[in-house]
Amino acid sequence: MASPSTPEVENFAAHAEIEKVELKYLSIDEYERLREIMEEAYAVLPEASWDREHIQKLIDIFPQGQIAVHINGELAGCALAIIVDYKQFGDRHTYREITGDYTFLTHNSDGNTLYGVDVFVHPKYRGLRLGRRMYDYRKELCEELNLEGITFGGRLPKYHLHADELTPRQYIEAVKSKDIHDPVLNFQFANDFAVKRIIKDYLEGDHESKEYAALLMWNNVYYTAPSRKASVDKSVVRLGLVQWQMRSYKNLEDLLEQAEYFVDALAAYRSDFALFPEFFNAPLMAAYNDLKEPVAIRKLAEFTEPIVKKFSEFSISYNINIITGSMPSVEEDGKLYNVGYLCKRDGTVEKFYKLHVTPDEAKVWGMVGGHTLRAFDTDCGKIGILICYDVEFPELPRLLADQEVDILFVPFLTDTQNGYSRVRHCAQARAIENECYVAIAGSVGNLPKVHNMDIQYAQSMVFTPCDFAFPSNGVKAEATPNTEMILVADVDLDLLKELHEHGSVHNLRDRRKDVYSLTLKK
Repeated sequence: MASPSTPEVENFAAHAEIEKVELKYLSIDEYERLREIMEEAYAVLPEASWDREHIQKLIDIFPQGQIAVHINGELAGCALAIIVDYKQFGDRHTYREITGDYTFLTHNSDGNTLYGVDVFVHPKYRGLRLGRRMYDYRKELCEELNLEGITFGGRLPKYHLHADELTPRQYIEAVKSKDIHDPVLNFQFANDFAVKRIIKDYLEGDHESKEYAALLMWNNVYYTAPSRKASVDKSVVRLGLVQWQMRSYKNLEDLLEQAEYFVDALAAYRSDFALFPEFFNAPLMAAYNDLKEPVAIRKLAEFTEPIVKKFSEFSISYNINIITGSMPSVEEDGKLYNVGYLCKRDGTVEKFYKLHVTPDEAKVWGMVGGHTLRAFDTDCGKIGILICYDVEFPELPRLLADQEVDILFVPFLTDTQNGYSRVRHCAQARAIENECYVAIAGSVGNLPKVHNMDIQYAQSMVFTPCDFAFPSNGVKAEATPNTEMILVADVDLDLLKELHEHGSVHNLRDRRKDVYSLTLKK
């Protein structure tokens, strides 16, 4: 019986010329060569090789899980695996238990976890990263079979040298900090496996590890839990941004006709979301231009309810989620707020508030900031919505990131290019630091007959994180500045999952929560 999951060590000795490297399913015809490799690889362990019937059993029950790597036609290494229903064993299992006393009767094709039974490479081929090649295959197999992840017990072959002064956990921490070199653990860490716990008495006879093992796990970020509902989890989401032209309208019906035109256009492109700008309904204030600004804005608030009702009808009839931008609203407390609405295509409507009103909004209109911040569940994942100035406060998007938001929408209204630049650059920073997509949409043009709404400047954009799977400049799509138009862009949510686990940097995961924290007050 061989040792579980002991990959190649780094060894950069010179090798003969390599003409061909092949990865194949293991064949029982290769058993004799396989046994030789196991005995060479596990010379320090008793009973270092699997019997022929063991290998035959694995090939019979799960041929895809038994992989062999060949160098110039010669067997050089092998990886063996089964599928288990992990909850039947838990995190404290032994190697004997997980393999069914080495019978592999624990293999369950309907299980949820790929369990690594063994990995070994002939010593003369170490240093060619053949173990990495086989691990990459395992990961692809895990994704193809829609399993939750890969798990196995990793040996600690150098632990016996430090057992007198270090506990197994201290030993692993010393390996992580590079104070101790452990060939097995270093390999696992390099392949994105994480230690979940220490298992005692894992492998009988493993004196080097003092019979301890590190329970190692790799999570499949593409795993989709089975659902009994008739629904489809979208991985690619189409965003539609409305770069709205400020112009005079005779009445509310005219404004809604223009809004429906854009909704219709975005729905025709099968967009999942339509994002309107902040205060897109401001042209209706022209009828009250003879009034003081605080009075005129409250008159505009009277249109909010019928607009939201109509937008909800649009969202259903055009099968699109609509973010209404924002509008003034007089609440029950008599105060004036800047609010927006998420009109979902299932007919539900949810509300969000601008938390930070600008000095001008407070001074000229008497607006106050709201008090609630939350993510929204949609049929396209979790989203967050922040209105204009709010995106300039990094705490808010970070709190939304903690609620696992994939897309952040930012309706905005800026009059000058420097005001726009604040929103634009802050929004892009939020995409990078929170590992999410950020879509911003604003208005263009001018309203000469509306006080405090004279001119507008905008360039609507969709931002991404900056990593290899995304545009190098972090810009997925951009509209023409100061031109009325729509912007349509696809964003892939699976790329975010990959980024969270395997990105070049981990802006969310690497936060020093032992030094600082951020809390949302209820």
